Amino acid sequence: MGDLASNLNLYLALLGGVLFFSAYASKISEKIGIPLLLVFLGIGMLLGSEGIGGIEFSNAILAQIIGTIALVFILYSGGLNTHYKEIKPVLKSGILLATLGVLLTTMVMALCIYTMLDFSFLESLLLGAIVSSTDAAAVFMVLRSSKIKLKNNIDYLLELESGSNDPMAIFLTITILQIIVMPHEASILEWVIQFFAQFIVGGIFGLVCGYLFPKICAKVKIAQAGLYPLLSLAWLLLVFGISSLLYGNGYLSIYIAGILTNKYIFPHKDNIIAFHDSSAWIMQIVVFLVLGLLVFPSQLSSVTLQAVILSVVLIFVARPLSVFISLCRSPYDTKEKIFISWVGLRGAVPIILATYPYAYQLEVSSMFFNIVFFAVILSVLLQGMSLKWVAKILKISKN
Repeated sequence: MGDLASNLNLYLALLGGVLFFSAYASKISEKIGIPLLLVFLGIGMLLGSEGIGGIEFSNAILAQIIGTIALVFILYSGGLNTHYKEIKPVLKSGILLATLGVLLTTMVMALCIYTMLDFSFLESLLLGAIVSSTDAAAVFMVLRSSKIKLKNNIDYLLELESGSNDPMAIFLTITILQIIVMPHEASILEWVIQFFAQFIVGGIFGLVCGYLFPKICAKVKIAQAGLYPLLSLAWLLLVFGISSLLYGNGYLSIYIAGILTNKYIFPHKDNIIAFHDSSAWIMQIVVFLVLGLLVFPSQLSSVTLQAVILSVVLIFVARPLSVFISLCRSPYDTKEKIFISWVGLRGAVPIILATYPYAYQLEVSSMFFNIVFFAVILSVLLQGMSLKWVAKILKISKN
C-alpha cells in the first residue's frame, strides 16, 4: 500500500497514457486496417509480464469478474443503440441464430474437436460452447468502424445476433462445467427447466424494465441534468442484478431493456445514450487490455495446431452449418448466408468464457484459455480484416 501511495502520481500518469493511446488507436486501426480490438489486445500483451511493461497479472478469476462487468455495459449500450423498427424485420432470424445457431455450433464443434484433438467428449463439448457465440463487442466494433452498409438489413441481423447470443453460450458453458464437476447433481429435465426459466424470466424482466425506465425519467424531474446518466447506470446494475437473483438471464434482460428503452422519448435521452456509448468504449478497452495482460505469449506456440484446427472448423464448418440450418426458411439467399457465416467474429466473450474453467479448477483450464485466445486472434485477423472485401465480392454492400 505504501508503494502505491508513494507512486500514485506515476501510476495515474501511466494509466492516463495507456487509455489515451488506446483511444487514439482507432485512427491507427483505420489507417492500417487492423480491427481495433486486436490493437487493444496487443497493447495488453505488450504491457504484460512478457512484454515491455512487465506487469505481472495471472488472476483469471479477477479477469472473469472484470469481463462480466464489461459485458453488462457493452450489451446495454448495444441495446440502446439498436432501433426496434430496424431489427423488427430480422427478429425471427436473429433469435434463431442466437439460440439454435449457438447450440448447433456447439454440437458441431464438439464432434470435430473430439474426433480431431485429444480431449474427452465433455471437454470437447465445453470448448465448443466457449467459442459458440459471436462477440457483441467485436461485431459492433468491426461493423461500425468499417462503415459498410449492407443490403437486406444484414447489418441489423448481425448486431441483433451478437447482442443476444451471449446468454445462450454462457448458459451452455456453465451447464457443461457443472456436468463435468458435479455429474450427479441434476437431471437433464432440471437443466432444461433451468434453461427455459433463465430465458423466460430474463426476457420478461427485460421488457418490464425497458418499459419502466423512460417513465421513471419522465416522473422524477431531477434538476441536475448530469444525474440522469447516473440514474441510468444505477438502473442498469439493478436490472442485471435482480434478474440474475430471480434466476433469469441478466445479460438478456439488459439487452432487451436497452432496445425497448430506445423506443420511447424521455428527458435527457440523448445524454444517457451518449454516456453509455462512452462507458461501453471504456469497458471494451479495459476488458481487452486485461485479457491481453492475462495471456502469456510464450505459451501460445504450444497450442498453435489446436488453435488452427479449432479456427478452421469454426469458420469453415460449424458457423456456416449453423447459419444455413438456422436460416433455412429465411428470405436470405445463398450469398447473404455466406456473408452472415463469415461475420462470425469471436472476441472478448469466448476469452472471458475461457476463464470459467479456472473457477472449477479443471486441469485443461490453461490450455483451453490459450487455444481460445489464439483462435480469437486468428478469427479477427482473417474475418475482421476481410469484411469489406467479402461484402464487395458477394455484392451485398450498398457502398
